[in-house]
Amino acid sequence: MNKELLNQIKKDKYYDYLKENSYFIKDLIRNPNNYKIFKKYIKEKYQLRPQDKLNNVLEDINLISDILNTIS
Repeated sequence: MNKELLNQIKKDKYYDYLKENSYFIKDLIRNPNNYKIFKKYIKEKYQLRPQDKLNNVLEDINLISDILNTIS
């Protein structure tokens, strides 16, 4: 894997995910252009997309609302 790609992975904070999904290392070594595919896969798998974050916030709000309704 070239240094530029490795630095980009570290910069984007996907290095730990790369270690957990090591089968991507071989793909990225063979074709560094697969980084976009890797990034998309990681965002979907670990729910890092904006809509996933929004859903998590909405679920938290609903939980708090339910707790307050139960207490009242």
